[in-house]
Amino acid sequence: MGYTPPYLAPTTVGPVILKGVNYASGGSGILNLTGKIFGGRINLDAQLDNFENTRQDIISSIGVTAAVDLLRRGLFSVTIGSNDFINNYLTPGVTIAEQKLTTPQVFVNTMISRFRMQLTRLFNLGARKIIVVNVGPIGCIPNQRDTNIDAGDNCVTFPNQLAQLFNTQLKGLVAELSANLKGSMFVYADVYTILEDIFSNYMEYGFVNPSSSCCSLAGRFGGLIPCSPTSRVCMDRSKYVFWDPFHPTDAANVFIAKRLLDGSHNDIYPMNVRQLFYASS
Repeated sequence: MGYTPPYLAPTTVGPVILKGVNYASGGSGILNLTGKIFGGRINLDAQLDNFENTRQDIISSIGVTAAVDLLRRGLFSVTIGSNDFINNYLTPGVTIAEQKLTTPQVFVNTMISRFRMQLTRLFNLGARKIIVVNVGPIGCIPNQRDTNIDAGDNCVTFPNQLAQLFNTQLKGLVAELSANLKGSMFVYADVYTILEDIFSNYMEYGFVNPSSSCCSLAGRFGGLIPCSPTSRVCMDRSKYVFWDPFHPTDAANVFIAKRLLDGSHNDIYPMNVRQLFYASS
């Protein structure tokens, strides 16, 4: 089975949509201002608009009753939030004024209240089994290491504190929605803890480099310029935790995915993805 097809692909029509659709958009976030430095991107509100279109197409294809049942049984994975920090609150120059006006707590509160509305909307559109992934240790990505050289060999503290502040509130939000939305099954996936474990014990996982980008062009950690045709690529990407200034390699993602699929309550709560798949909503 291949990857879930992207919503905007011209081939994502007809029976294909009954097997799942990917609404993700590079640089997007919970807040609509996030990623504006990249120009075109589809933030979460617009992704939900797109899902609403898919839902209508499913109803037209198989009827209301079957569509409701399909959505009730389907898995919905929502992984968003890191860009709201990296490409919004922490963007050098672009948002200095915003940082001065907005405390981390106020910014995180704004994210959480928006996310509450968005996840409730997803539920109201028929989703029941919803995996909500928290924000990872963004202070450890090559981009943040190279833009905060004072940290030396260590992860950058402030971005990680922002992520932890958000994650604490997110865990509460997931519990709140599970309690208040009848029939919902929200699951909190703790990718922060999983990645922290990989960074701390990288050699046990088979990695050689836990801090630099495999695809790099500038910066001590290869974190200053996005991966491009002119970048240098490492000899063996499976030995690196990071592929580019922002994203883990496939090798790292496999470890994350396995722990979300079959992990304990320490990794994903109150059940893992396999248990959620077989659970009846």
